[in-house]
Amino acid sequence: MHELRCDPTIATVWDSLPAAASEQLTKAIADVCADPIGTTEPYGIDDGTMRQLVLDDTIVVLLVTETLKLVRILQINHLG
Repeated sequence: MHELRCDPTIATVWDSLPAAASEQLTKAIADVCADPIGTTEPYGIDDGTMRQLVLDDTIVVLLVTETLKLVRILQINHLG
């Protein structure tokens, strides 16, 4: 299981999402922490480090560090 990290600004964005989008993101991030490569798509060049989580109306850019077992949210884009 990977540990989730995000800075306070990202947490504020997450908290400001509509309820349905926030709930969907919460469930999806739990899955990402269990299997970051299998539940995300490459972001740019497929280096296994920069990943994106694409949901119905939200796209999240992630930094995955396998050696430290970390998933860091870098950006949340809500399309709704």
